[in-house]
Amino acid sequence: MPFEYPPLQTALQLTVALAIGLLVGTERGWKNRTLGEGRRLAGLRTFGITGLLGGLVGLLSLTLGPLPIGLVFIGLAILLGAAYVRTTQPQPDSDISITSMVALLLTYALGALATRGEVALAAAAAVIATLLLDMKATLHGWLARVEARELTALLRLLLISVVVLPFLPDRDFGPWQAFNPYQLWWMVVLISAISFSGYVAVKLLGERRGLALTALFSGLASSTALTLHFARLARHQPMGGALLSAGILFACAAMLPRTLVVVLVLHPQLAVSLLPPFAVMEVILLLPALFWWHRGGRAPAPDTGRLSNPVELRSALGFGVLLSLVAMISAGAQQLIGEQALVAVALLSGIADVDAITISLSRLSHTGVAAATAIDGIVLAAASNNLAKGAMAALIGGSATGWRVALPLSLSALVGAGLIVLR
Repeated sequence: MPFEYPPLQTALQLTVALAIGLLVGTERGWKNRTLGEGRRLAGLRTFGITGLLGGLVGLLSLTLGPLPIGLVFIGLAILLGAAYVRTTQPQPDSDISITSMVALLLTYALGALATRGEVALAAAAAVIATLLLDMKATLHGWLARVEARELTALLRLLLISVVVLPFLPDRDFGPWQAFNPYQLWWMVVLISAISFSGYVAVKLLGERRGLALTALFSGLASSTALTLHFARLARHQPMGGALLSAGILFACAAMLPRTLVVVLVLHPQLAVSLLPPFAVMEVILLLPALFWWHRGGRAPAPDTGRLSNPVELRSALGFGVLLSLVAMISAGAQQLIGEQALVAVALLSGIADVDAITISLSRLSHTGVAAATAIDGIVLAAASNNLAKGAMAALIGGSATGWRVALPLSLSALVGAGLIVLR
């Protein structure tokens, strides 16, 4: 019995196939509108016809099988290749782009896809393809601004996430069953991705433009590293001390939302409970940051230098080792001493790093540790980290930077700890 094509459905699918060709053809035709007749590889009509051709071949494939789609695709590719060779001028400065050829082949394929029952998918792909074609100048502008170290950082992030992560075992090992390779490495990927996002934000803003926003986004990468860097600059550039102090406070303020994001991924209910103490600590840091930013507004902008690579394999491996140690120490303290030992572990761990103990407590809160204990530990880790950065700023940046930065950081830490005690 021959296959019957529903008239209304077939008409709709062919209309979509034609519309796909006209959509892509409009963008291509507009880009090449200054070229004379006969100098364009394909225009609006050619793209529209190609989309319709794909739709008709897609309909035929419903009865004859997928072979016609492949044969016509090969024939179209050969025809386009011959046309390209004939129309391209062999000059050193001539455009050798094959974008229009690929767009035509894609239009044909999407037209066929539309009449094979995937109308929404074909239409969505056509819109995305047209946007990519239209964003040529923007994409090339971004690419021109990318440095080798930034491309390397992105590739390293993909290496630790796409290549390494899927092949790690997702089960517990080691003492107290505290070591889960997949979950621990997934946390390494999460922290690296947040750091890379902060680096990209700084790159788009410009390190010399918008120091406050730059410091905020740098805090997503490492508030401790920025504190160390800006404190050194404040000692050698005292005229910009107020702005640099504001930058340190903005970066330290960014550490709290960063921690909340990590907890939100691991244990959303815990993040809700952390919001009130973190909000108070955040306000205590942001108000003096804004004050010193305003006071230093008329001073010359300090030279903040270049940011370091946000995704180093050595740093990622080091963080993985640190996270594993903290996880085992936390699990061991819980088993051998009790939950209250986790608070002391959090206080000590927070001096060097907040992420590791935050991840460990968030995971343990799923396996028996009380939510209140996890909250106390995370807040106290953030508090001890603020105290450590305040001391660092005072020792490295000098007395002026010290009292601008250490006082708000100490007050934030004490208030956060006080809220835990009074709860």
